[in-house]
Amino acid sequence: MGSLNYEHKNIFLYADDEKKRAIREYAVGYMRFIDEAKTEREAVSYLVKRAEEAGYTPFSFGETLKVGDKKYVNNRNKSLYLLRVGSEDVGKNGVRILAAHIDSPRLDLKQNPLFEKDEIAFFKTHYYGGIKKYQWATIPLALHGVVHLADGTKVTVKIGDDEGDPVFYVSDLLPHLASKQMGKPLSEAIDGESLNVWVGATPSESEEKNRFSYAALELLHEKYGMKEEDFLCAELCAVPAFRAREIGLDRALIGAYGQDDKVCSYPQFTALTENDDGVHTVIAVFADKEEIGSEGTTGMQTELFDDLLRAVADSFGANEAEMRANSMCLSGDVSASYDPQFPEVYDKRNATFLSHGAGVMKYTGARGKSGSNDAGAEYLHKIRAIFAENGVQWQTGELGKVDAGGGGTLAKYMARRNIDTLDIGVPVVSMHSPYEVVSKADLYEDHLAFKAFIKG
Repeated sequence: MGSLNYEHKNIFLYADDEKKRAIREYAVGYMRFIDEAKTEREAVSYLVKRAEEAGYTPFSFGETLKVGDKKYVNNRNKSLYLLRVGSEDVGKNGVRILAAHIDSPRLDLKQNPLFEKDEIAFFKTHYYGGIKKYQWATIPLALHGVVHLADGTKVTVKIGDDEGDPVFYVSDLLPHLASKQMGKPLSEAIDGESLNVWVGATPSESEEKNRFSYAALELLHEKYGMKEEDFLCAELCAVPAFRAREIGLDRALIGAYGQDDKVCSYPQFTALTENDDGVHTVIAVFADKEEIGSEGTTGMQTELFDDLLRAVADSFGANEAEMRANSMCLSGDVSASYDPQFPEVYDKRNATFLSHGAGVMKYTGARGKSGSNDAGAEYLHKIRAIFAENGVQWQTGELGKVDAGGGGTLAKYMARRNIDTLDIGVPVVSMHSPYEVVSKADLYEDHLAFKAFIKG
């Protein structure tokens, strides 16, 4: 009889040279993706291009699906569904669903953002998602998004990421003058209305009123053809201008913006496009708006996903309710990695650790599991068996101590559709900060977990 104890170990303690090489090589493609996909629009653009290279073609509602089809639905360039039709009976066996989100916390420009104050031009912002506001001051920011001009032209804006680009900035007080500020609670030191982005500091030569903001408009008009009114039909946001970098002397970790949740989106995409067993029907969801409750036409609560499920069932004469009941989903979302710098907020026995594998969370939510999916033991056993058969290294965790806080994922919206769902993702240090950290080993193991789920 082996040991009766349960423990999970650091992958680097037992990985052979071949696995370590695979971990390093997989991280290269991911780091390229995370740099190119800082917004949900950029993620969709990247993934559609890669999907088409893998043989996926657009799906039109009304067409009949057939075995072997590889289709995608691009929802308003902000969320994406990939569908691969397998040979088994979708009514009796259901579909395998991978779901992750591609939006991340950021500073959205308000619809009428441009103003000047004391010879400085600014953009007003409204932060998106849960952030610690003070973290967004005094870091280099890039401007990303789209603008629809009055004549119908759509222009893409991306300033601050390329070598030689200017960057943008939110100011903070110098410590010498901040005694009053530093006496405030951390959450109140910088308020949302003061997260104004510095845009310019030179006056226009052609305008005498609001010369500094007008000079910024002149530059935007020169580059993009914009007028101030065009901000009304724009989606622009300020995101960190950092690029993904390896962390530490050993290069075992990755630091980057937006890893929640693109660090799960990328592995589910590679797992699907690298697996062509053709048995299970698989849907991969890359959702928007998770950070603000999965609302809107591009969030996980939209009925577009139900329409897609219905199209699958109708194509094969299956009962949709039966198909949903027999389906399985892995909700790919990050977990809060144990941080030895702040041990007081974690239950160490029930926390995920860097480099210990993909992090499974039976439940999320807050305090008394409010807002959680809470997967059943029977479904956990199914996933455990799949991972064991395929040698997937995984661990379990929850989002800190019981009363320390909490959060939610896409899982509960899948569960509402009567689909068994379990959260699994990559442990993240400093989640929701402008620069999050993950382990290359966990990233690769997440890829293997999704791959096993599709195959199993």
